[in-house]
Amino acid sequence: MGKMGIGLQMYTLREEAEKDFTGTLKKVAEIGYEGVEFAGYGGLNADQLADLLQQLNLKAIASHVSLERLTTHLDEEIDFNLAIGSRYIICPYVEVEMRKDEAQWLDIFAQLQPIGRRCFERGIGFGYHNHEFELLQKVKDAPVLDAMMAAVPAETLQLELDACWVHHAGAVPADYIVKYAQRLPLLHLKDMRPQQDGGALTVELGQGVVDLKAIIAASAAAQVEWLIVEQDKCENPPIESITESLQWVRKNYNS
Repeated sequence: MGKMGIGLQMYTLREEAEKDFTGTLKKVAEIGYEGVEFAGYGGLNADQLADLLQQLNLKAIASHVSLERLTTHLDEEIDFNLAIGSRYIICPYVEVEMRKDEAQWLDIFAQLQPIGRRCFERGIGFGYHNHEFELLQKVKDAPVLDAMMAAVPAETLQLELDACWVHHAGAVPADYIVKYAQRLPLLHLKDMRPQQDGGALTVELGQGVVDLKAIIAASAAAQVEWLIVEQDKCENPPIESITESLQWVRKNYNS
């Protein structure tokens, strides 16, 4: 069993990256992350970004790409990701107006299939990243996430499980990791504290209520390739937050 890589979803540092994309990537490398997952490319072309990653000894894990862009500019995104060494393209979110009922979800499942087939043909993985609503909404009496995994063939759709949102939806993340072990190359490692309004405050790893150690153990057993740290909102300076979270992972994950 190989050691899981520890990466960062760059969305966590979106404000810093908007001001100085290259400098922010350098900080991520200096802090000690092995790879990054992109949510935008900072205006760099593929060659520039590939060179920068090589200089910083950072791996490109994956890119979050909107469903709209996946349906309109897919080959362009595949070209870019292959050029920077990224092995996965991830659909990160489905807008509220597109997922109000079962019929809309079935339409989304149908949209994902040709995207995944094209990615497969061109040698890059395609995955879906969940929030809590895919576990709370149902399609054919099953949570949307399970219905999606059943509807779209495994070779054309993999899963990037956001374990925090699984927890927030009232399910057990480790159970989902076991269930989709053959389709789960990437996992978002995130912690949270529930709020009085029913929402969730994302916090540094080890500062919330998510059973992160069980998630890491299940991920290792499932041969997950990358644990990807993400914090949707940081109350502390985000660079401090990602530093603290990496220190927690290093202390609590030994392969």
